[in-house]
Amino acid sequence: MNAYVRPALSLALLMTVLTGALYPLAVTGIAQLAFPSQANGSLVRDDQGQVRGSALIAQDFQGDGWFHSRPSAGAFATVASSASNLSPSNPALAERVKGDAAAQYQAQQGAVPLALLTTSGSGLDPHLPPEAVAYQIPRVAAARQLPVERLQGLLEEATLQPLVGPPVVNVLALNQALENLSH
Repeated sequence: MNAYVRPALSLALLMTVLTGALYPLAVTGIAQLAFPSQANGSLVRDDQGQVRGSALIAQDFQGDGWFHSRPSAGAFATVASSASNLSPSNPALAERVKGDAAAQYQAQQGAVPLALLTTSGSGLDPHLPPEAVAYQIPRVAAARQLPVERLQGLLEEATLQPLVGPPVVNVLALNQALENLSH
């Protein structure tokens, strides 16, 4: 019996040390050397070096003077990161979308883009399609008393073309550029 138990326990201990300590430490060390910004959360800092957020997580911008992200099912809290899991036939989802659409509707702009009304799979997606950001330009321009053309230029500068998929805009980075306009 001892001939079977001791090798099994030794192997379990060895694999625990290898896969539970040495491998994670090695991967963390390599990531810190090769990709330090990404390994530390892709933090976005302001001119004073203060952390303003992460390029990977949406922020809750309030007020007409800011570009808004997608709605968040978890109130932008990373602990509650998830989709709402409400089906399209759920009356609560229909009411939330209807209320959001009414709050964001601008007659001269037409229908509110779907990306401004629906949550992402994680509830924290920081990206929007350029069309959803462009829909918000007149509101932000009026609130900040800026020319629409200037904000359209900011949008063009902030639009990213990923290797795969459609163009996207990181709303946190766009709002940071918008804040820098004021200085």
